Amino acid sequence: MIRRATIVAVGKVRGWAAGGCENYLSRLGRYFRVEVIEVREEDINRRKPDEVLALEAERLLRRLPRGSYTIVLDRERGRELSSEELAGRLSSLGALGRSHVAFVVGGPLGLDERVLERADFVLSLGRLTLPHALARVVLLEQLYRAVKIERGELYHW
Repeated sequence: MIRRATIVAVGKVRGWAAGGCENYLSRLGRYFRVEVIEVREEDINRRKPDEVLALEAERLLRRLPRGSYTIVLDRERGRELSSEELAGRLSSLGALGRSHVAFVVGGPLGLDERVLERADFVLSLGRLTLPHALARVVLLEQLYRAVKIERGELYHW
């Protein structure tokens, strides 16, 4: 299994989503270190969509940890995995010495092509469009579930 994860995301989560993220970050802390890096979200009402994506991409790419295996979340271009498949992928990365994984979560307009090109793997959380704050909660929940699957522990809510 991986020993360290970094989530590089556009924008800050607030309200119920922030609570959900904190809950899973606390749970994951028993298994491995998780760092969340939030980059500033561009005002989509003041700039053209391609400008927004380009500026956010610069910030995201600058904050990606060197040497990390990078998984980018993209609904349309990503590959859907079951929870068991995600657990297996993360487990095999750890076994191959790729113990630091960075996950990239875009903003409301998605991600610039440069971010997708930087990805080692593009993951889709499903075909539904999720607000980026909810996508972050779902990602953290799935990381927690992956740890439980890998360790053969029961998962109950």
